[in-house]
Amino acid sequence: MTGPGDNWRPGASRHAIEARAQLAADIRSFFAERGVLEVETAVISSAGNVDPNIESTVTADGRYLRTSPEFMLKRLLAAGLRDVYEMGRVFRAGEAGRHHNPEFTMLEWYRTGLPYLELADEVADLVRACGRGRFDDWPVRRVAYRDLFRDETGLDPWLCGDTDLEDCAAERGLHAGPLDRQAWIDLLMAEVVQPALPGECLTVVHDYPPEQAALARIRPGETAVAERFELYLGQAELANGYQELTDPAEQSLRFARDARRRERRGQERIPIDHRLVAALQAGLPECSGVALGVDRLLMAILKLDRIDAVLAFSADRA
Repeated sequence: MTGPGDNWRPGASRHAIEARAQLAADIRSFFAERGVLEVETAVISSAGNVDPNIESTVTADGRYLRTSPEFMLKRLLAAGLRDVYEMGRVFRAGEAGRHHNPEFTMLEWYRTGLPYLELADEVADLVRACGRGRFDDWPVRRVAYRDLFRDETGLDPWLCGDTDLEDCAAERGLHAGPLDRQAWIDLLMAEVVQPALPGECLTVVHDYPPEQAALARIRPGETAVAERFELYLGQAELANGYQELTDPAEQSLRFARDARRRERRGQERIPIDHRLVAALQAGLPECSGVALGVDRLLMAILKLDRIDAVLAFSADRA
């Protein structure tokens, strides 16, 4: 934390500020060449995000600053638009640290008729285009979530129990309070699996456990999987994508499930976005979508390890 005498200054260098402008221009050029339309949606909404792992910022009149443009972009798709993207500020309460700021820039886009793993390839194309040579020699590696987790922990995330997960964490010096099964898996993924990813590599982790589907479609089978991917630049998580859920009944069930989880955890009650459900009822086209952290991409391009080094004014300077 800087003292009161100098915290009027930007945290980012002039070079980083100019690089951000160049990155935004490169992103827009990339999508213009591919015929993806830039749109703007509302930043303040009457409904928030009921995901228990995300906390919304509430305005004085009881509305919510968006944690993602996802719901409104899907409403545009249901209204007849195709292949759209938005780049803008999003807000997540309580997220602060070396890689987090409560206010940050998200790039989110949707491709109709494009399968989710092909969208993952497009994310890699975007990263290389914006990197201007920085990532040209980095290979793209695809690995299933189940295989990756099993290789690094020795546990099958589809079959192992809470005790197995807790013991695995303890063996690696990780101790936490009472956690549910999903929280143990998330902890091991963040503290054991993610740090073991190769350095100069774009790793696409795909096909997640169904309970981690979020808003992704679940593919049934002998072992059901969520059609979801995350792309890592080295060990840094950069983007999260889905084969999008189009079933309004299933979406309502997931909203209700997340609301119950929030209630059990003693978290604030967040109103469900019924407009999104109505849009799905009207008909969301088959599509894939992805959200990418622009600040994290800029950090990687500039080889910086703190988010405040790429923000003109981070939370402690704003």
